[in-house]
Amino acid sequence: MTTPTLICAILAKNVVQHIGPCVQSCAFADDVIVFDSASDDGTQDAARAAGARVVDTPFINFSQARNFALEHTPADWVLFVDADERVTPELAAEVRHVIQHEDKAGWWVPRYNYIIGHVMKGGGWYPDYQLRLLRREKAHYDETREVHEVAIIEGEEGYLQEHLIHYNYDSWTQFHAKQTRYTRYAANTLLKEGVRAHPRHLVTRPAQEFWRRFITWQGYKDGLHGLRLSLIMARYEQKKYWWMLQAQR
Repeated sequence: MTTPTLICAILAKNVVQHIGPCVQSCAFADDVIVFDSASDDGTQDAARAAGARVVDTPFINFSQARNFALEHTPADWVLFVDADERVTPELAAEVRHVIQHEDKAGWWVPRYNYIIGHVMKGGGWYPDYQLRLLRREKAHYDETREVHEVAIIEGEEGYLQEHLIHYNYDSWTQFHAKQTRYTRYAANTLLKEGVRAHPRHLVTRPAQEFWRRFITWQGYKDGLHGLRLSLIMARYEQKKYWWMLQAQR
């Protein structure tokens, strides 16, 4: 039986601080390709020095970039890894096992998220499954979805046990900048879909978000850190509906 080929695909732009360790964690694959969108901070040189190939990639949105990677990847399987993620040795072994012995078209991978130095146990940040291991010819992305993209799979999907490590937020400044961007995108998306905001949503939606984060998704497991994050995310939910109300007026 022919062993399936596997490539780790990494989307990158100005991530020189992360790209070396990320590429090294992917060394178990048959090849590592960094799909770089015009980095000017040394990312490409650092990626090559760590052992990756670099492909210059036009960027419109993340879904488009992932489709570009799938189209320019000569392998049976693709494992998408973000530059601020690391593949553990245990995950590497599990990936190799399932692509050879399991009949699936895609696999969801759990993640450990580090937020301001804390490994999250709940609050929506764990287990945080990501559909990242894809049989290349059975997967594509909806390019109308600009962020938080999810692959569309033609076939059966499975769930892996081992984890990616995600160093997603190093500081509160970085956290708030990203959440502001995501919240504005979510508000605009809802408006385009015809959703209307009401003044009562400034109270009800944040309360629902806090309950979801802290209780339903067990943010209490992270103690004061989880409480703080749940309150912050409730505040961003309130901002989303405030921005929607302003746009409607």
